Formats: sequence, structure tokens, C-alpha cells
Amino acid sequence: MQIFKVIEDAIAKPSIPHEPYKQSLKAWAMYCLRDKGFIVVYAQNADFAIERKGAEKLYFKVSNSPDDLDNSLSWIVWDSETKSASLIPKKID
Repeated sequence: MQIFKVIEDAIAKPSIPHEPYKQSLKAWAMYCLRDKGFIVVYAQNADFAIERKGAEKLYFKVSNSPDDLDNSLSWIVWDSETKSASLIPKKID
């Protein structure tokens, strides 16, 4: 999906670097997406969601480890070794 490419670009080339000692990964990811014009909202069963006109919300969780991720959600994962974030899109059946 095109939207995931835009989201991936937003976290791969952020306007501010993620500094784990200053802000949480969730707060940083939400800021980066809002900075790129996304409407980021509260989500009950995820860390946050992105609202899109005429489409269903995209739900996201954040993690510091790529292990044991729930395939029913999209994930933003922080790699502390490379100091970079990556997007793992929801598995579509």
C-alpha cells in the first residue's frame, strides 16, 4: 500500500532524532507522523491510530524489539544498535 511507504519515509527520515532518554518511542513516532501531516489519534487496543478520509483507521503499536509482534497490527520498531526505526505493516489476509 502507498500509505505505508509514506509512513515508512516519515520515520526513516524524521525531523527530529529519537533520543530514548528524552522521549518515549510512542511519543516520538506520533510526533514524526503528525509533523508529516497525518491525523494521529487515540486507539483503545493499540498505541495510536492514523485516521484517513474515506478509509478505515490504521492501528499501530511501538516496540524496542522485533520479537513476538502481533500480526493484526502495524508496528514501528526501534533498533537501538542502528539507532533507526522501521515499519512492519499489518499482515493482510
